[in-house]
Amino acid sequence: MLNPVLVLVSLVTRRLRDQFIRKTRQVEAVQERFLLELLRVQETTEVGQVLGLSKIQTVDQFREQVPIWPYSRYSPYLERVANGEQAIVTPDPLIGLNVTSGTTGNRKFIVVTKRSQRLSNRTNQVAMGFALALARQQKRPLGQLLITTAVISTGVTQGGIPYGHVSSSGLRLSDRIYRYVFSQPYDALKISNNIARHYVCLLFAMGNRDTGLIGATFPVLMLQLCDYLDQFRDRLLDDLAAGTLPTDLSIEPDLRQTLERQIRPQPRRAAELRQILKDTGTLTPRQIWPNLAFVITAKGGTSNFYFQRFADYFGDLPIFGGTYASAEATFGVHWHFESEGTILAIDNGFFEFIPADQWQVEHPKTLLATEVTVGEFYRILVTNYAGFYRYDLGDVVEVIGFYEQAPLIVFRYRQGGTLSATTEKTSEYHAVQALQAAQTICGVQLEDFCITLSEQITFAYYLINVEVTANSQLVDPSEFLRQCDRFLQAENLNYAEKRQSGEVGAPRLRILAPGSFTILYARQIKPGMTDAQLKFPHISGDRSFMDGIEVEQEIVI
Repeated sequence: MLNPVLVLVSLVTRRLRDQFIRKTRQVEAVQERFLLELLRVQETTEVGQVLGLSKIQTVDQFREQVPIWPYSRYSPYLERVANGEQAIVTPDPLIGLNVTSGTTGNRKFIVVTKRSQRLSNRTNQVAMGFALALARQQKRPLGQLLITTAVISTGVTQGGIPYGHVSSSGLRLSDRIYRYVFSQPYDALKISNNIARHYVCLLFAMGNRDTGLIGATFPVLMLQLCDYLDQFRDRLLDDLAAGTLPTDLSIEPDLRQTLERQIRPQPRRAAELRQILKDTGTLTPRQIWPNLAFVITAKGGTSNFYFQRFADYFGDLPIFGGTYASAEATFGVHWHFESEGTILAIDNGFFEFIPADQWQVEHPKTLLATEVTVGEFYRILVTNYAGFYRYDLGDVVEVIGFYEQAPLIVFRYRQGGTLSATTEKTSEYHAVQALQAAQTICGVQLEDFCITLSEQITFAYYLINVEVTANSQLVDPSEFLRQCDRFLQAENLNYAEKRQSGEVGAPRLRILAPGSFTILYARQIKPGMTDAQLKFPHISGDRSFMDGIEVEQEIVI
C-alpha cells in the first residue's frame, strides 16, 4: 500500500512541473515579469537605492544601468546584514543566512527569506516532478528517501542570525510534509557527528523496505555512504536484529532518547540481509533495497568522474541530478535521467550570459536566455531575491540544447579555478574529462585524483596524483600516464601547445597509498563544516596540497 504522503507529494510536484513546462514556452515574458516584479520589491533597500532600481522600467534599462558585480562588491552590505541591520539587501525579514563552504574561496553570507526559500522549495519540487514522472513512465515503484545530510545550523552571527550550508538549511526550511517521505526519522539528521549520523540513517533505512530513493549532495558523498555501509555492515545487522543503537556512537543525549523510542527489533529482516551477504559476499544498496527507483545527486562539473564507480553499488539504476544550485542561487532544473543538462530556472531568477569573447572585457555585453547558442560556453549572471543584481559568481556553463524556449545548461567549471604551469589554464572540467577517458581506456577504477604542480617553477610540469580503488589494479602505469597526457592535450588546446613547445614539461604520475584521499577530504572539512559542503578540488596550484601524503610509486615518461 502506497504511503499517502508520497501520493500527495507526487500530485503536488506533477502540478508544479506542468506549470513550469508552460512557462518554458514563453521564456522572454516570464523572465521580464520576474525581473520587473523583483525590482519593485527590492527598490527600497539600501542596495536598491544605490543602484537606482526605482528608475528602471525595462529589461534593457536594467542591463544598461546596473553594473555586473562579484561577491566582493556585496560583501560590505552582507556583513552589515550579518550584524543585524535591516533593509540592506532585502526588505523581507530574514529567516537565516546561507554560507558557502569556503573550499573554493572565502566564506560568503547569502540572505534567506520566506520569499527566497519559497522559490527554492518550488524549484526543488519541480525537479522532483520531472523525476517522478520519469519513474512512472518506466514503471519504477515510488518509495521513501534515504538521505544523510545534516540539518543543523553551523552557527549564529553577532547579529543573532542563524547560518548554515544551503543543503542543511534547505532541508531544515522545506515544507514539513516532506519530512514524512524520509526513510529514516528526521531527528536522525540532527546528529552532529558525521559517522554517527550516517550509521543511524543507514540502520533505520535497512529496516525500511519502502526505501525507494537515495540522495546525496555530491556523488563522492554517495560513494562515502556506500563505504560506511560496507565498513559497518556486520554491526548494522546486529543492531537491526536487536533494535539498538550502539552505546559508543557519539549521539546527543536528547536525540539518542528520541531515536531509541522509534527503533524496533527486526530479526527477520536482519536474517534476510545476512543471507544475501552470505550468498553474494557483498551487501550493496541495490541488494538491500531491490525496489530502488533512482538515486539523486549532482550532475555536471566533476560528477561524471565518480559515476564510473556507481555501477558497483547501484547497477544500472538511473541517476537524477535534482537542481543545479549554489548557496547564492538556483540556476537549473534537471528533467531527465539520461541528460546532465538542466532547464534554466526561469521563474527563480533573471539570467544573463557572458559569451567567452567578452570574459576579459571590462563592461561585457550579455545575452538573454533566448539568445544563447548551443555548444557555446558562457559565464552566467543572476538577479534574484537573495539581493543580487547581475551577480557574477564565476560559474561557466555550456548550452547543450533547448527545452521549448528555455536553454539547457550544464555547469562545467568555476572561472578562475584553473591550473597553470605557465598560462595554459587547465580547468577542472578539462582534468575530469581527461582522467575519466584514461580510466576507461586502461580499465582501471580510481578512488579519486588531484592534479598539482611540480615544485620546480621555471620548467614546471603536472603531478597527477591518483589512488586506485581496492578492487581494481593499474596494470600499466606508464600507459595510463601517456593516456592522461594525451587526453589533457585533447581537452585543452592551450595545454597541448605548451606541452609541444616544451614550455610545460611531461607530467608525472604519483600512485598514492590506500586511504590517501580520506585524509585529503578530512583536511578540506573546516571547523563548522559538514561533509555535505565538501567540494574537493581535482586541480590545485597549491604546491603543498599533497604534503604528508604517502606516494607508493612515481612514474615518469
